[in-house]
Amino acid sequence: MRSVASIRHRSTRTIAGRPLVDIAIGPDFDRGEIHGRARGIVAIGDVATGWIALGGVARGIVAVGGAAIGVVAIGGGALGVVSLGGVALGLLALGGAAIGGVAIGGGAIGAVAIGGAAVGVYACGGAAWGKYVLSAIDRSPEAVEFFKAWIPSIPWLSWIQ
Repeated sequence: MRSVASIRHRSTRTIAGRPLVDIAIGPDFDRGEIHGRARGIVAIGDVATGWIALGGVARGIVAVGGAAIGVVAIGGGALGVVSLGGVALGLLALGGAAIGGVAIGGGAIGAVAIGGAAVGVYACGGAAWGKYVLSAIDRSPEAVEFFKAWIPSIPWLSWIQ
């Protein structure tokens, strides 16, 4: 049988019945786990569930991982109220492909969309489609006024006049 490294640590201190810190990385054959499953206030593992979760698959209020689901989600694939990732879905989504209420990314789809390719009610980008558009070939007055209000918070929109 080959040796496989794994890490296990669970703090004795608990909050709301959960360990303060739970770390579970790698397999635990005694428990029948192929992937480490961490569950705690702070959870770090192959599959992590906690208020703050870090892992290959992370679920929590703040989740960071390959696949992240949380109020704030950061990962390759992110789903959350605020999400940042390669593929991001959320009320505020920032990523290579962003889908959400406000979407900012290389490809953005949302009520407000800003990106290289943007689709939205208000859309701003090199190629943009929507009701009110600000793009290389179209400048609707409504879009110009709308995005001007965003200029103080998004400095790279300063080209809008």
